[in-house]
Amino acid sequence: MTTTALRAGWRRGLIELRQSFTNGAEVFSHLFWPVLMLVVMYFLREHSFAGSGLLLGTLALPGILGMNVAMGLVSLSQLLTYEREDGTLLRAKATPHGMQSYLIGKVVAVSGGLLADLAIFLIPGLLIIDGLDVRAGSWPLLAGVLVLGMVATIPMGAVLGSLVPSARGQGLLQLPVMAMIGISGIFYPITALPEWLQAIAQAFPFYWLGLGMRSALLPEAAVAVEIGQSWRHLETAGVLLGWAVLGLALAPIVLRRMARKESGSGVAARREKALRRAI
Repeated sequence: MTTTALRAGWRRGLIELRQSFTNGAEVFSHLFWPVLMLVVMYFLREHSFAGSGLLLGTLALPGILGMNVAMGLVSLSQLLTYEREDGTLLRAKATPHGMQSYLIGKVVAVSGGLLADLAIFLIPGLLIIDGLDVRAGSWPLLAGVLVLGMVATIPMGAVLGSLVPSARGQGLLQLPVMAMIGISGIFYPITALPEWLQAIAQAFPFYWLGLGMRSALLPEAAVAVEIGQSWRHLETAGVLLGWAVLGLALAPIVLRRMARKESGSGVAARREKALRRAI
């Protein structure tokens, strides 16, 4: 990867990020989910989990942070699918280092948007949710989990976006992703689920993202509702790092293979098919 591709990708990503905060529809998208989650937290703030004395809102807030990070996977896969259909990827392929700078730009734009969404959710969340334990060591741990979580999920978004052939297929892809998020302990402690569901959830990064966030923001007593009554920091780092290595290894291979298959006739055929669906 050349310095030229890095610079071009960085500039492209910053331009797309800036545009996302000046476009009305995208600004609404940035605000909608954080505000919706804050409303959910507000109504959960006085409900406790199974007589433990721990409030559901307190337990769920860090998990929702992890969920938002994981949704970067869906965002990038959607962008790749849509821009393959409208010819953006074909144009990137035709320029020197175009695919490299394109991917870097998308990672910068998606990561920047995620950080903004997290700030929109976390700052008011810290004010309305009681029981959090934000201390000096919380922020480095939170930042570490955040960075490792983005590296673990965003490259996999590039892989999935390269494999899904159409925007309709992209909609179907979200169903299993949301199912994995649903069983990962985001809104309710995972120990309340059957053990076989717990085992499935622990194979994916979503659960570990939530666990890492909880270990950074919750009091030590909250570990009592976790699996094995432990924050499992080493396991969290190991699983997220494993997914990061897998995504970083697969993404360039799959993207190159997809780019080789791109052609003007293919873009035209997909566009015509999309127009027929719209009619």
